[in-house]
Amino acid sequence: MDIEAEKNRVRGLPCWQGSVDVEPLSGGLSNLNFVVTSGGKRFVVRIVGGDVPVHCVMRFNELTGLKAAHAVGLTPGLVYNEPGIMVLDFLEGKTFEPEDVCNTDNLMRIVHAVRKLHEEAKHHIAGPCLAFWVFKLLRNNAKILHDGNSRMVPNLDHYMAINDELESVVGAVELTFCHSDLLPANFIDTGDKIWLIDWEHSGYGSRLFDLANIASNAELPEEAERQMLESYYGESVDDQRWRRFKAFRAASHLREAMWSMVSEIHLDLDVDYVAYTRENLDAFEVAYEDFKKL
Repeated sequence: MDIEAEKNRVRGLPCWQGSVDVEPLSGGLSNLNFVVTSGGKRFVVRIVGGDVPVHCVMRFNELTGLKAAHAVGLTPGLVYNEPGIMVLDFLEGKTFEPEDVCNTDNLMRIVHAVRKLHEEAKHHIAGPCLAFWVFKLLRNNAKILHDGNSRMVPNLDHYMAINDELESVVGAVELTFCHSDLLPANFIDTGDKIWLIDWEHSGYGSRLFDLANIASNAELPEEAERQMLESYYGESVDDQRWRRFKAFRAASHLREAMWSMVSEIHLDLDVDYVAYTRENLDAFEVAYEDFKKL
């Protein structure tokens, strides 16, 4: 991707007032982002491109999720959008790292924000909204990897057998609106509250998956996992919920690993997806062994 060409494209957007200063914003695994200063204000510009069918990302759905989350005060407002570009209000705050999520005080604040999302955002969904079911997504990834002659093809049958096993343990779920991609970097702390960003994978899904996703992406220790679940549900964690949570956590690691496998053959960003695949497969193997002990 030509960074200078994209910067010039950003400068030419019709939403600016006065001079325009454009600087790259690091950290994205699938998009190019900039910070723009114009008219005395700062904005984030996401160069998202079009839909990304290989990752089941549809831009209409991202906008739906973003607007619903903004309506309940959980994400920055949308200032402007056109095909392939979103301009958002800039948040002056700390982007979380895994150790920030593992901090008990922060984790309880995250639980509060995620519960608010699950309980309130569904009342602000307008128009079509996708569902997010991690096990279906993993099957889709396997097909894409097979059709694309991925280096991981010899392992796919093994992963899909585990996928079926984990899905059977999870069983039926209550649907609500979820984020579905709760990486530490998708939490921003402005001091007064924690915000959620990046709604590419949002949709109707399981609240327990969102919680397992937080745990897997931040590598929460078991004590913190139990504390998170007890705070969210307001009751002690019984064996059934714990086993379902651990199944979702293993699936979350496998999802991140297979997302990276697909990205190896379909995305063109300056990211070492092979290393990211290995990192997440290692984490998945640990999580799956942990699940099997239950």
